[in-house]
Amino acid sequence: MKIEIWSDVACPWCYIGKRRFESALAEFPHRDSVEVQWRSYQLDPTVPGHYDGTELDYLSKRKGMAPEQVSRMFEHVAEQAKGEGLNYRFDAIVVANSFTAHRLIHLAAAHGKQDAAKERLLSDHFEHGKDIGNQGYLTALGHDLGLPAEEIAELFESDKYAEDVRRDIAEARAIGVTGVPFFVIDRKYGLSGAQPADVFTQALNQAWQEANPLVAVGSSDAEACGPDGCAI
Repeated sequence: MKIEIWSDVACPWCYIGKRRFESALAEFPHRDSVEVQWRSYQLDPTVPGHYDGTELDYLSKRKGMAPEQVSRMFEHVAEQAKGEGLNYRFDAIVVANSFTAHRLIHLAAAHGKQDAAKERLLSDHFEHGKDIGNQGYLTALGHDLGLPAEEIAELFESDKYAEDVRRDIAEARAIGVTGVPFFVIDRKYGLSGAQPADVFTQALNQAWQEANPLVAVGSSDAEACGPDGCAI
């Protein structure tokens, strides 16, 4: 079973959705047969490399919402995150363009460390106030992940993996993704948003049963017991 997850590292619901999906996957009996692939998405590709303002300022201006309304939204999302063991600090978030961070995730994927890169970027952005658009931070993260130093440097000296990021975003549009997180199971089932863990469980079970139907063998008239009693 293959699960593709379109997500942005600047999306608070994407981290919450990641945790809820992981909770369901941990209890899924066939989890060792599941391949998870993170796909790139940008909620706002127009964000500059450095935004001189807070997350509250940015969202107030971008969405045209009153600061008080944005603050209430922060409180609600932070409470949901807390329920998943996450400590969001919206007051410390550094607003930054996520494009190069997505390129780093693709580099990490080439070395089998995609999920670790995704996890660190989400945590550092929402819980630790790191600048996910900063070259120094991304370089240090790449080293922490054990990625080759020369390949990390290449990210900032070329446009390597840029086309991969754009292709992910274009494919999201092609299949009708309008918001993230968005989960696609075997290109048959789609789940939008940070669904509760039990919804992910239901989808995993349904997709698995469809792909691996139970085949009955032997005689259908052999002795058995049922709701109305046992055959004699």
